[in-house]
Amino acid sequence: MSNIGLIIEERSRDIGDFLVGRLIPFRKKRMIGPFIFIDHMGPTKLGPEKYMDVDQHPHMGLSTLTFMLEGEINHEDSLGTHQRIKPGSVNWMTAGKGVTHTERTPQDLRNGNTFTAHGYQIWVALPKELEDMEPQFHHIDGEDIPKWTDDSTEFKLVAGEGYGKKSPVPVHSNLFMVEVMAKEAYSLNVNGNLKGEIGICIVEGGIEACGETVGEGNILVSKVEDTCNIKLKPNTHLMLFGGEPFPEERYIYWNFVSSSKEKLEEAKKAWADKTFPMMENDNTYVPLPN
Repeated sequence: MSNIGLIIEERSRDIGDFLVGRLIPFRKKRMIGPFIFIDHMGPTKLGPEKYMDVDQHPHMGLSTLTFMLEGEINHEDSLGTHQRIKPGSVNWMTAGKGVTHTERTPQDLRNGNTFTAHGYQIWVALPKELEDMEPQFHHIDGEDIPKWTDDSTEFKLVAGEGYGKKSPVPVHSNLFMVEVMAKEAYSLNVNGNLKGEIGICIVEGGIEACGETVGEGNILVSKVEDTCNIKLKPNTHLMLFGGEPFPEERYIYWNFVSSSKEKLEEAKKAWADKTFPMMENDNTYVPLPN
């Protein structure tokens, strides 16, 4: 998915062990581990007058992770991939040196009925030595994602490693993404279970951390590895994500990520000149933003 118009600089605040802001990047924190961009899609109603139709657009230097909570999307790309993603499964596309793709509401859902679309589109920067790798696409079914419970709280390891488990998503660096759903009040222990920088995205409900209450729609970023106790309120839904940060800075322009500003300029020119790898059966084209 393209990030046109989606990155909004919100005021961030400090509550002790955490920074709090709205999605990433935000002013005081540009990345969390290798995660460089998070777009919360919806929840929104789709139906006869409104469907998802994201035209052909490029990516470079990153992997995209699409994780739907509700609704379905058809993914097609310049590798020849045709993949429908359903709630609970993962689409993992590694752009490497360059790939283009589209995301659309499946044709059979354009039947006059309305449905909810809700999910996350996440960008993970690649290690410097892999930024020019050949593009790849992988789809992992929901039943293959590790799941476990603690009391009445459900966990799902969407990607990476954490809590002594490993997801089958073929990531390229040390990272984690964990979905947490608490029906009742729950004390979350991340110490020793997750390595690296830790982000907490509150999808629904709220948490108490360092004496502060933080509600849904916010992301907390841990400033220390030994964080204060995190208490989840009943009916809270979280995404935990992060990992080991890279030693080099990353630059981002539109849908391109790189450790080199020169490579960003080359990608911009390639897209403007239409010399980027393009899809065979789709003539749509999202222009380079001004």
